[in-house]
Amino acid sequence: MAGSTALETEAAPLERAPAIGRVSDPRRASWLVLVVFLAPALVIYLGLTAYPAFRTIFDSLFTIEGSERSYVGLANYRDLLGDETFWIAVRNTFVWAFVAPILDVATGLLLALALYAGIPFSRFFRVAWFTPVLLSYVVVAILWMWIYNYDWGVVNEGLRAAGLDALTRSWLGDPNTALAALIVTHAWKWAGFNMVVCLAAIHALPSEVLEAAELDNCGWGAKLRYVIVPMLRPTLLNLYVLAFIGKMKVFDLVWIMTGGGPLWATETVSTYVYKRAFNWNTFDLGYPSAIATVWFGVVCAAVIVLNRVFKSRDRLEY
Repeated sequence: MAGSTALETEAAPLERAPAIGRVSDPRRASWLVLVVFLAPALVIYLGLTAYPAFRTIFDSLFTIEGSERSYVGLANYRDLLGDETFWIAVRNTFVWAFVAPILDVATGLLLALALYAGIPFSRFFRVAWFTPVLLSYVVVAILWMWIYNYDWGVVNEGLRAAGLDALTRSWLGDPNTALAALIVTHAWKWAGFNMVVCLAAIHALPSEVLEAAELDNCGWGAKLRYVIVPMLRPTLLNLYVLAFIGKMKVFDLVWIMTGGGPLWATETVSTYVYKRAFNWNTFDLGYPSAIATVWFGVVCAAVIVLNRVFKSRDRLEY
């Protein structure tokens, strides 16, 4: 009897354990608990994101001058078709969105590979290459405006020192080079972020595969092309999509460095919306709302298409 009592006493906690687990399981939380935790985030999202988005779509159907508004239907959208500046801004933004991420991700990958290979002073370079990510766009813009300065900028001074005076130019004042100069500046700022992500992904690769490649006398170039890059493909594609989204709404760097000039050469959709809404004194918020609405749809559609195109059909198993 005493033995059976002891066994029952020991078994009692084991029987109660599942009940305790069910009570503490967050997936079985009551609606009151869910509301308490989700309500603050939902209120902020609805007030600062959802409502402004729907209000912008609603305002695009009106001509708004101060407190007066008149319904115009789809007239603002029809005006967009003949807006030459808008299409220039669309072209520049697409160049940003499709070309610049390739430079960003490729530069980050090269820096990560350099650190992975164990270059001298790797700890210093790890910090130095990541530092631009921590700088604000204002600091980065002013710094690179100095670098691109025609008279005493580092770029032109270096060309003059190398005897290439014919290549010196006003990099931000020339319509043929202004957009490329901004893309290089943006890549310099964000290469460190891509470097950190790529470096973490490289260190997460299975060592057995890399060791097998070395045993097969696979050179560094071949190992990079046939082993490392294919295994990093999901990471690189995710970085490209993130960079694509960021470039589709680029504003800060362009506004500070060129303001969309010269001759609309660096105008983006975001800067054009700002100018039409607040900078040109047109006193009509309906038309820029239509531009923002169209571009919102374009960004959403582009992200969906990219996710489908880049979706890996067969998973890579380590």
